[in-house]
Amino acid sequence: MFKVLKIAARSLARFGRRTFLTSALITLGIVAVLLFVATTGSFKRIMIGQFTDSMLGHVQVHRKGYVASIDSLPLNLNMRPQMVAKVEQVLKGLGAVEAYSPRVKLGAMFSNFTETTSVRINGVDPVKEAATTPLLPGRVVGGKPAGALVKPGEILVPELIARGLKVKVGDTVVLVATNRDGSVNGKTFTVGGVVQSETGPSGKDGYITIDDARALLRMQEGEVSEFAIRLKDPAQLDKVAADLSRALGATTGKPDQAAQQPGAQGAQPGDGAGAGAGGAMGNGAGLEVHTWADLSPFAAIVRMIDLLAISIKIMLVSIVLISVMNVMMMAVYERIREIGTIAAIGTPPRRILALFLTEGLLLGVGGTAIGTAISLVAIYALNIWKPAIQFGMQSAPVTLSPAVSVADVGMIAALVIAMSALASLQPAWKASRMDPVTALGHV
Repeated sequence: MFKVLKIAARSLARFGRRTFLTSALITLGIVAVLLFVATTGSFKRIMIGQFTDSMLGHVQVHRKGYVASIDSLPLNLNMRPQMVAKVEQVLKGLGAVEAYSPRVKLGAMFSNFTETTSVRINGVDPVKEAATTPLLPGRVVGGKPAGALVKPGEILVPELIARGLKVKVGDTVVLVATNRDGSVNGKTFTVGGVVQSETGPSGKDGYITIDDARALLRMQEGEVSEFAIRLKDPAQLDKVAADLSRALGATTGKPDQAAQQPGAQGAQPGDGAGAGAGGAMGNGAGLEVHTWADLSPFAAIVRMIDLLAISIKIMLVSIVLISVMNVMMMAVYERIREIGTIAAIGTPPRRILALFLTEGLLLGVGGTAIGTAISLVAIYALNIWKPAIQFGMQSAPVTLSPAVSVADVGMIAALVIAMSALASLQPAWKASRMDPVTALGHV
Protein backbone atom coordinates (compact mmCIF):
# COMPACT_ATOMS: atom_id res chain seq x y z
CA MET A 1 0.00 0.00 0.00
CA PHE A 2 2.83 2.38 0.81
CA LYS A 3 4.35 1.78 -2.64
CA VAL A 4 1.03 2.57 -4.32
CA LEU A 5 0.79 5.77 -2.29
CA LYS A 6 4.34 6.75 -3.24
CA ILE A 7 3.77 6.09 -6.96
CA ALA A 8 0.46 8.03 -6.85
CA ALA A 9 2.14 11.03 -5.22
CA ARG A 10 4.93 10.91 -7.81
CA SER A 11 2.39 10.77 -10.65
CA LEU A 12 0.59 13.84 -9.30
CA ALA A 13 3.89 15.67 -9.02
CA ARG A 14 4.69 14.92 -12.68
CA PHE A 15 1.63 16.90 -13.72
CA GLY A 16 2.20 19.72 -11.25
CA ARG A 17 0.18 22.46 -12.94
CA ARG A 18 -2.93 20.31 -13.33
CA THR A 19 -2.59 18.98 -9.80
CA PHE A 20 -2.18 22.52 -8.45
CA LEU A 21 -5.24 23.87 -10.26
CA THR A 22 -7.46 20.99 -9.14
CA SER A 23 -6.25 21.20 -5.54
CA ALA A 24 -6.75 24.98 -5.60
CA LEU A 25 -10.33 24.52 -6.80
CA ILE A 26 -11.07 22.07 -4.01
CA THR A 27 -9.36 24.38 -1.50
CA LEU A 28 -11.42 27.34 -2.66
CA GLY A 29 -14.62 25.34 -2.31
CA ILE A 30 -13.72 24.24 1.23
CA VAL A 31 -12.87 27.83 2.26
CA ALA A 32 -16.08 29.20 0.76
CA VAL A 33 -18.27 26.61 2.49
CA LEU A 34 -16.65 26.81 5.93
CA LEU A 35 -16.63 30.61 5.95
CA PHE A 36 -20.24 30.68 4.81
CA VAL A 37 -21.26 28.19 7.51
CA ALA A 38 -19.34 30.13 10.18
CA THR A 39 -20.62 33.61 9.28
CA THR A 40 -24.23 32.63 8.59
CA GLY A 41 -24.25 30.59 11.79
CA SER A 42 -23.14 33.69 13.70
CA PHE A 43 -25.75 35.85 11.96
CA LYS A 44 -28.43 33.25 12.70
CA ARG A 45 -27.50 33.20 16.39
CA ILE A 46 -27.63 37.01 16.50
CA MET A 47 -30.99 37.09 14.76
CA ILE A 48 -32.50 34.47 17.05
CA GLY A 49 -30.99 36.18 20.10
CA GLN A 50 -32.49 39.54 19.15
CA PHE A 51 -35.98 38.08 19.34
CA THR A 52 -35.60 35.57 22.16
CA ASP A 53 -33.57 37.87 24.42
CA SER A 54 -35.55 41.05 23.81
CA MET A 55 -39.19 39.96 23.62
CA LEU A 56 -40.11 36.26 23.18
CA GLY A 57 -37.92 34.15 25.42
CA HIS A 58 -36.88 30.71 24.21
CA VAL A 59 -40.12 28.92 25.16
CA GLN A 60 -43.61 30.12 26.07
CA VAL A 61 -46.51 28.45 27.87
CA HIS A 62 -50.10 29.44 27.07
CA ARG A 63 -53.56 28.18 27.71
CA LYS A 64 -54.87 26.05 24.86
CA GLY A 65 -56.27 28.18 22.05
CA TYR A 66 -54.58 31.41 23.15
CA VAL A 67 -51.91 31.51 20.44
CA ALA A 68 -54.40 30.70 17.69
CA SER A 69 -56.36 33.79 18.75
CA ILE A 70 -53.44 35.94 19.85
CA ASP A 71 -54.24 38.80 17.45
CA SER A 72 -57.28 39.61 19.59
CA LEU A 73 -55.42 39.00 22.90
CA PRO A 74 -58.36 37.03 24.33
CA LEU A 75 -58.76 37.67 28.05
CA ASN A 76 -61.10 34.68 28.41
CA LEU A 77 -58.14 32.40 27.57
CA ASN A 78 -55.85 33.63 30.32
CA MET A 79 -54.47 31.08 32.78
CA ARG A 80 -56.25 30.90 36.13
CA PRO A 81 -54.33 31.15 39.45
CA GLN A 82 -54.23 27.41 40.20
CA MET A 83 -53.02 26.68 36.69
CA VAL A 84 -50.38 29.43 37.05
CA ALA A 85 -49.22 27.95 40.35
CA LYS A 86 -48.75 24.52 38.75
CA VAL A 87 -46.77 25.98 35.83
CA GLU A 88 -44.49 27.87 38.23
CA GLN A 89 -43.98 24.71 40.28
CA VAL A 90 -42.88 22.78 37.17
CA LEU A 91 -40.62 25.59 35.94
CA LYS A 92 -38.85 25.82 39.31
CA GLY A 93 -38.16 22.07 39.14
CA LEU A 94 -36.57 22.15 35.67
CA GLY A 95 -32.81 22.67 35.95
CA ALA A 96 -32.57 23.75 32.30
CA VAL A 97 -34.66 26.87 33.00
CA GLU A 98 -32.57 29.96 33.74
CA ALA A 99 -35.44 32.42 34.24
CA TYR A 100 -39.13 32.82 33.52
CA SER A 101 -41.55 35.75 33.45
CA PRO A 102 -45.35 35.74 33.80
CA ARG A 103 -47.12 38.26 31.56
CA VAL A 104 -50.57 39.75 31.19
CA LYS A 105 -51.22 40.88 27.62
CA LEU A 106 -54.03 43.19 26.54
CA GLY A 107 -55.14 45.59 23.88
CA ALA A 108 -55.91 49.15 24.95
CA MET A 109 -56.51 52.69 23.74
CA PHE A 110 -53.62 55.06 24.46
CA SER A 111 -54.33 58.77 24.86
CA ASN A 112 -52.25 61.86 25.61
CA PHE A 113 -55.55 63.71 26.29
CA THR A 114 -55.38 65.24 22.81
CA GLU A 115 -55.02 62.27 20.48
CA THR A 116 -55.83 58.58 20.84
CA THR A 117 -54.49 55.40 19.23
CA SER A 118 -54.47 51.66 19.85
CA VAL A 119 -51.61 49.90 21.64
CA ARG A 120 -50.64 46.39 22.75
CA ILE A 121 -49.66 46.25 26.40
CA ASN A 122 -47.47 43.71 28.19
CA GLY A 123 -47.95 43.61 31.94
CA VAL A 124 -44.72 42.22 33.38
CA ASP A 125 -42.81 41.64 36.59
CA PRO A 126 -39.88 44.06 36.00
CA VAL A 127 -37.22 41.90 37.67
CA LYS A 128 -38.31 38.59 36.13
CA GLU A 129 -38.83 40.16 32.68
CA ALA A 130 -35.33 41.68 32.68
CA ALA A 131 -33.87 38.28 33.59
CA THR A 132 -35.89 36.44 30.93
CA THR A 133 -35.35 38.98 28.12
CA PRO A 134 -31.99 40.61 28.99
CA LEU A 135 -31.89 42.71 25.82
CA LEU A 136 -35.19 44.43 26.62
CA PRO A 137 -33.70 47.09 28.96
CA GLY A 138 -31.30 48.04 26.14
CA ARG A 139 -34.29 48.83 23.88
CA VAL A 140 -35.53 51.49 26.29
CA VAL A 141 -34.52 54.97 25.14
CA GLY A 142 -35.79 58.48 25.73
CA GLY A 143 -33.90 59.39 28.86
CA LYS A 144 -35.13 56.68 31.23
CA PRO A 145 -33.08 56.79 34.45
CA ALA A 146 -31.26 53.73 35.72
CA GLY A 147 -33.25 51.35 37.90
CA ALA A 148 -36.13 48.96 37.44
CA LEU A 149 -37.30 48.21 33.92
CA VAL A 150 -40.68 49.80 34.68
CA LYS A 151 -42.09 51.03 37.99
CA PRO A 152 -45.67 50.97 39.30
CA GLY A 153 -47.65 53.74 37.66
CA GLU A 154 -45.19 53.97 34.75
CA ILE A 155 -45.52 52.91 31.12
CA LEU A 156 -42.86 52.23 28.51
CA VAL A 157 -44.33 53.72 25.35
CA PRO A 158 -43.62 52.22 21.88
CA GLU A 159 -41.34 54.47 19.84
CA LEU A 160 -43.88 54.66 17.01
CA ILE A 161 -46.57 56.05 19.33
CA ALA A 162 -44.13 58.35 21.13
CA ARG A 163 -43.18 59.96 17.83
CA GLY A 164 -46.69 60.11 16.43
CA LEU A 165 -48.32 61.57 19.53
CA LYS A 166 -45.24 63.61 20.55
CA VAL A 167 -45.05 61.93 23.94
CA LYS A 168 -41.90 62.21 26.02
CA VAL A 169 -40.60 60.88 29.34
CA GLY A 170 -42.47 62.38 32.29
CA ASP A 171 -45.73 63.03 30.44
CA THR A 172 -49.03 61.79 31.84
CA VAL A 173 -51.08 59.51 29.60
CA VAL A 174 -54.13 57.33 30.00
CA LEU A 175 -54.87 53.74 29.02
CA VAL A 176 -58.45 52.61 28.44
CA ALA A 177 -59.18 48.87 28.21
CA THR A 178 -62.18 46.55 28.14
CA ASN A 179 -62.06 43.73 30.66
CA ARG A 180 -63.33 40.18 30.26
CA ASP A 181 -66.84 41.10 31.39
CA GLY A 182 -67.14 43.86 28.78
CA SER A 183 -66.88 46.85 31.11
CA VAL A 184 -64.44 49.67 30.35
CA ASN A 185 -61.82 51.01 32.74
CA GLY A 186 -59.17 53.72 32.43
CA LYS A 187 -55.96 54.35 34.34
CA THR A 188 -53.41 57.17 34.14
CA PHE A 189 -49.70 56.47 33.79
CA THR A 190 -46.48 58.42 33.72
CA VAL A 191 -44.25 57.81 30.70
CA GLY A 192 -41.16 56.14 32.14
CA GLY A 193 -39.35 55.56 28.83
CA VAL A 194 -39.67 54.92 25.13
CA VAL A 195 -39.09 51.38 23.91
CA GLN A 196 -37.70 50.60 20.46
CA SER A 197 -39.60 48.10 18.34
CA GLU A 198 -38.03 44.74 17.61
CA THR A 199 -40.58 43.65 15.03
CA GLY A 200 -40.29 46.51 12.56
CA PRO A 201 -41.69 50.00 12.05
CA SER A 202 -45.25 48.89 12.86
CA GLY A 203 -44.42 47.62 16.35
CA LYS A 204 -46.79 48.97 19.01
CA ASP A 205 -45.92 47.01 22.16
CA GLY A 206 -45.76 48.92 25.44
CA TYR A 207 -44.91 47.74 28.96
CA ILE A 208 -46.45 48.31 32.40
CA THR A 209 -46.14 46.31 35.62
CA ILE A 210 -48.23 43.17 35.87
CA ASP A 211 -50.06 44.54 38.93
CA ASP A 212 -51.03 47.68 36.99
CA ALA A 213 -52.29 45.49 34.13
CA ARG A 214 -54.47 43.47 36.50
CA ALA A 215 -55.82 46.66 38.08
CA LEU A 216 -56.62 48.11 34.65
CA LEU A 217 -58.50 44.95 33.69
CA ARG A 218 -60.02 44.43 37.16
CA MET A 219 -58.53 40.97 36.99
CA GLN A 220 -58.17 38.54 39.87
CA GLU A 221 -54.75 38.21 41.48
CA GLY A 222 -52.48 35.54 39.99
CA GLU A 223 -54.07 35.38 36.53
CA VAL A 224 -51.62 35.57 33.58
CA SER A 225 -51.74 35.37 29.78
CA GLU A 226 -48.45 33.54 29.23
CA PHE A 227 -45.12 32.48 30.68
CA ALA A 228 -41.95 33.43 28.80
CA ILE A 229 -39.00 31.15 29.61
CA ARG A 230 -35.26 31.61 29.14
CA LEU A 231 -33.07 28.48 28.95
CA LYS A 232 -29.54 28.01 30.20
CA ASP A 233 -28.58 26.26 26.97
CA PRO A 234 -30.64 27.32 23.92
CA ALA A 235 -29.18 24.38 21.99
CA GLN A 236 -31.37 22.11 24.16
CA LEU A 237 -34.52 23.99 23.08
CA ASP A 238 -36.47 21.07 21.61
CA LYS A 239 -35.55 18.68 24.44
CA VAL A 240 -36.52 21.15 27.16
CA ALA A 241 -39.79 22.00 25.38
CA ALA A 242 -40.62 18.28 25.22
CA ASP A 243 -39.72 17.80 28.91
CA LEU A 244 -41.84 20.80 29.88
CA SER A 245 -44.77 19.51 27.84
CA ARG A 246 -44.59 16.10 29.52
CA ALA A 247 -44.38 17.67 32.97
CA LEU A 248 -47.42 19.87 32.30
CA GLY A 249 -49.35 17.31 30.28
CA ALA A 250 -49.48 19.96 27.53
CA THR A 251 -49.42 19.90 23.74
CA THR A 252 -46.53 21.33 21.71
CA GLY A 253 -45.88 23.06 18.40
CA LYS A 254 -48.00 25.32 16.21
CA PRO A 255 -51.70 25.18 17.07
CA ASP A 256 -54.33 24.06 14.59
CA GLN A 257 -55.87 27.39 13.61
CA ALA A 258 -59.26 25.83 12.97
CA ALA A 259 -59.32 23.62 16.03
CA GLN A 260 -58.03 26.19 18.52
CA GLN A 261 -60.46 29.05 18.02
CA PRO A 262 -62.27 30.10 21.22
CA GLY A 263 -65.30 27.92 21.66
CA ALA A 264 -63.94 25.20 19.35
CA GLN A 265 -62.21 23.45 22.19
CA GLY A 266 -63.41 22.32 25.56
CA ALA A 267 -61.74 24.98 27.70
CA GLN A 268 -64.14 27.67 28.91
CA PRO A 269 -63.36 30.78 30.96
CA GLY A 270 -64.11 29.07 34.21
CA ASP A 271 -62.29 25.79 33.71
CA GLY A 272 -58.64 24.81 34.04
CA ALA A 273 -58.48 25.08 37.85
CA GLY A 274 -57.00 22.20 39.72
CA ALA A 275 -54.17 19.85 38.92
CA GLY A 276 -54.48 16.17 38.25
CA ALA A 277 -51.95 13.41 38.80
CA GLY A 278 -48.80 13.37 36.71
CA GLY A 279 -48.80 17.12 36.09
CA ALA A 280 -52.07 17.19 34.12
CA MET A 281 -54.48 20.05 34.85
CA GLY A 282 -58.21 20.20 34.42
CA ASN A 283 -59.41 18.17 31.45
CA GLY A 284 -56.19 17.12 29.71
CA ALA A 285 -54.11 20.03 31.08
CA GLY A 286 -55.49 22.65 28.66
CA LEU A 287 -52.01 24.08 28.07
CA GLU A 288 -49.74 24.53 25.07
CA VAL A 289 -45.95 24.83 24.97
CA HIS A 290 -44.42 26.76 22.07
CA THR A 291 -40.82 27.42 21.14
CA TRP A 292 -39.83 30.82 19.75
CA ALA A 293 -39.85 29.29 16.23
CA ASP A 294 -43.54 28.41 16.62
CA LEU A 295 -44.35 32.01 17.53
CA SER A 296 -42.16 34.12 15.26
CA PRO A 297 -42.44 34.49 11.46
CA PHE A 298 -38.69 35.09 11.43
CA ALA A 299 -38.25 31.33 11.88
CA ALA A 300 -38.78 31.13 8.10
CA ILE A 301 -35.66 33.25 7.58
CA VAL A 302 -33.68 30.88 9.81
CA ARG A 303 -34.87 27.92 7.74
CA MET A 304 -33.87 29.80 4.59
CA ILE A 305 -30.35 30.29 5.95
CA ASP A 306 -30.12 26.56 6.65
CA LEU A 307 -31.35 25.84 3.13
CA LEU A 308 -28.67 28.16 1.69
CA ALA A 309 -26.01 26.29 3.65
CA ILE A 310 -27.20 22.99 2.19
CA SER A 311 -27.18 24.51 -1.31
CA ILE A 312 -23.61 25.72 -0.87
CA LYS A 313 -22.54 22.23 0.24
CA ILE A 314 -24.20 20.70 -2.82
CA MET A 315 -22.31 23.16 -5.02
CA LEU A 316 -19.05 22.14 -3.33
CA VAL A 317 -19.77 18.47 -3.98
CA SER A 318 -20.47 19.26 -7.64
CA ILE A 319 -17.20 21.21 -7.97
CA VAL A 320 -15.18 18.39 -6.42
CA LEU A 321 -16.90 15.68 -8.43
CA ILE A 322 -16.47 17.41 -11.79
CA SER A 323 -12.93 18.68 -11.24
CA VAL A 324 -11.49 15.40 -9.90
CA MET A 325 -13.26 13.29 -12.53
CA ASN A 326 -11.95 15.57 -15.27
CA VAL A 327 -8.38 15.36 -13.98
CA MET A 328 -8.47 11.59 -13.59
CA MET A 329 -10.00 11.02 -17.03
CA MET A 330 -7.25 13.17 -18.57
CA ALA A 331 -4.65 11.25 -16.55
CA VAL A 332 -5.92 7.93 -17.91
CA TYR A 333 -6.10 9.23 -21.49
CA GLU A 334 -2.57 10.70 -21.42
CA ARG A 335 -1.03 7.61 -19.79
CA ILE A 336 -2.54 4.81 -21.89
CA ARG A 337 0.85 3.48 -23.02
CA GLU A 338 2.18 3.72 -19.47
CA ILE A 339 -0.83 1.74 -18.22
CA GLY A 340 -0.20 -0.85 -20.98
CA THR A 341 3.46 -1.14 -19.93
CA ILE A 342 2.79 -1.76 -16.24
CA ALA A 343 0.02 -4.22 -17.17
CA ALA A 344 2.35 -6.07 -19.57
CA ILE A 345 5.01 -6.58 -16.90
CA GLY A 346 2.46 -8.33 -14.66
CA THR A 347 0.83 -5.59 -12.57
CA PRO A 348 -2.62 -6.96 -11.60
CA PRO A 349 -5.73 -4.91 -12.47
CA ARG A 350 -6.57 -4.35 -8.81
CA ARG A 351 -3.17 -2.66 -8.30
CA ILE A 352 -3.80 -0.33 -11.27
CA LEU A 353 -7.27 0.40 -9.89
CA ALA A 354 -5.79 1.19 -6.46
CA LEU A 355 -3.15 3.47 -8.04
CA PHE A 356 -5.64 5.75 -9.78
CA LEU A 357 -8.07 5.71 -6.85
CA THR A 358 -5.20 6.79 -4.60
CA GLU A 359 -4.33 9.68 -6.91
CA GLY A 360 -7.89 11.00 -6.72
CA LEU A 361 -7.95 10.47 -2.96
CA LEU A 362 -4.71 12.40 -2.53
CA LEU A 363 -6.15 15.30 -4.51
CA GLY A 364 -9.16 15.40 -2.18
CA VAL A 365 -7.15 15.00 1.02
CA GLY A 366 -4.61 17.65 0.01
CA GLY A 367 -7.22 20.22 -1.03
CA THR A 368 -9.30 19.51 2.08
CA ALA A 369 -6.35 19.87 4.46
CA ILE A 370 -5.17 23.16 2.94
CA GLY A 371 -8.71 24.55 2.65
CA THR A 372 -9.58 23.66 6.24
CA ALA A 373 -6.38 25.27 7.54
CA ILE A 374 -7.02 28.49 5.59
CA SER A 375 -10.65 28.56 6.76
CA LEU A 376 -9.76 28.18 10.44
CA VAL A 377 -7.16 30.94 10.18
CA ALA A 378 -9.69 33.21 8.43
CA ILE A 379 -12.37 32.50 11.09
CA TYR A 380 -9.84 33.26 13.85
CA ALA A 381 -8.94 36.53 12.09
CA LEU A 382 -12.62 37.51 11.82
CA ASN A 383 -13.07 36.97 15.55
CA ILE A 384 -10.12 39.27 16.23
CA TRP A 385 -11.39 41.87 13.76
CA LYS A 386 -14.98 41.59 15.13
CA PRO A 387 -16.97 42.87 12.13
CA ALA A 388 -20.21 44.64 13.10
CA ILE A 389 -23.51 44.66 11.23
CA GLN A 390 -26.74 46.59 11.60
CA PHE A 391 -29.67 44.34 12.44
CA GLY A 392 -33.29 44.96 13.20
CA MET A 393 -34.50 48.20 14.75
CA GLN A 394 -31.54 48.47 17.11
CA SER A 395 -29.52 51.66 16.66
CA ALA A 396 -26.30 50.03 17.88
CA PRO A 397 -24.58 47.53 15.54
CA VAL A 398 -24.09 43.93 16.65
CA THR A 399 -20.80 42.07 16.42
CA LEU A 400 -20.40 38.91 14.36
CA SER A 401 -18.59 36.04 16.06
CA PRO A 402 -18.06 33.41 13.34
CA ALA A 403 -17.52 29.87 14.58
CA VAL A 404 -17.59 26.44 13.04
CA SER A 405 -18.09 23.21 14.94
CA VAL A 406 -15.84 20.17 14.76
CA ALA A 407 -18.84 18.23 13.45
CA ASP A 408 -19.27 20.66 10.53
CA VAL A 409 -15.57 20.54 9.65
CA GLY A 410 -15.51 16.75 9.86
CA MET A 411 -18.68 16.32 7.80
CA ILE A 412 -17.53 18.68 5.01
CA ALA A 413 -14.03 17.16 4.92
CA ALA A 414 -15.42 13.61 4.79
CA LEU A 415 -17.84 14.63 2.06
CA VAL A 416 -15.10 16.13 -0.12
CA ILE A 417 -12.74 13.18 0.33
CA ALA A 418 -15.51 10.68 -0.37
CA MET A 419 -16.50 12.56 -3.53
CA SER A 420 -12.86 12.65 -4.65
CA ALA A 421 -12.62 8.87 -4.35
CA LEU A 422 -15.99 8.40 -6.06
CA ALA A 423 -15.01 10.69 -8.95
CA SER A 424 -11.83 8.64 -9.46
CA LEU A 425 -13.66 5.33 -9.56
CA GLN A 426 -14.79 5.33 -13.20
CA PRO A 427 -11.43 6.45 -14.69
CA ALA A 428 -9.58 4.00 -12.41
CA TRP A 429 -11.88 1.16 -13.43
CA LYS A 430 -11.30 1.99 -17.09
CA ALA A 431 -7.52 1.99 -16.60
CA SER A 432 -7.56 -1.35 -14.77
CA ARG A 433 -9.54 -3.01 -17.60
CA MET A 434 -7.30 -1.94 -20.49
CA ASP A 435 -5.87 -4.63 -22.76
CA PRO A 436 -2.03 -4.37 -22.56
CA VAL A 437 -1.48 -5.02 -26.33
CA THR A 438 -4.01 -2.39 -27.37
CA ALA A 439 -2.65 0.10 -24.84
CA LEU A 440 0.96 -0.38 -25.98
CA GLY A 441 -0.08 0.24 -29.58
CA HIS A 442 -1.87 3.48 -28.73
CA VAL A 443 -0.45 6.58 -30.44
